[in-house]
Amino acid sequence: MSNFLFLFRGGNRARMEESPEAMQEHMQKWGAWMGGLKEKGQLVDGLPLAKEGNVVHKAGEVITDGPFAEGAEVVGGYLIVSADNQNEAVEISKGCPIFEHDGNVEIREIMSMDM
Repeated sequence: MSNFLFLFRGGNRARMEESPEAMQEHMQKWGAWMGGLKEKGQLVDGLPLAKEGNVVHKAGEVITDGPFAEGAEVVGGYLIVSADNQNEAVEISKGCPIFEHDGNVEIREIMSMDM
């Protein structure tokens, strides 16, 4: 088993146009999907990210507010999921509710750093 990072991008614009009831229903789908992963022992960790932040450049000499990316590129949250391989991680991601709002999931295997 390996751990994979799921980065959730986009989907924010469509979600912001929803009614509060529809937003709540959508969040319940996230909870159910993540709960199912937890029951299967596949969910390692994960949380949404704040909209505000900073970007550090040049070893801290330049610090800007941000990130300010296009809506489709904004990282809204992450999960760490345990899977046998990249293909299984892709299959796990297919149940993600972000696809209801034209968002996407970037999947990257988390490598170890032997020191």
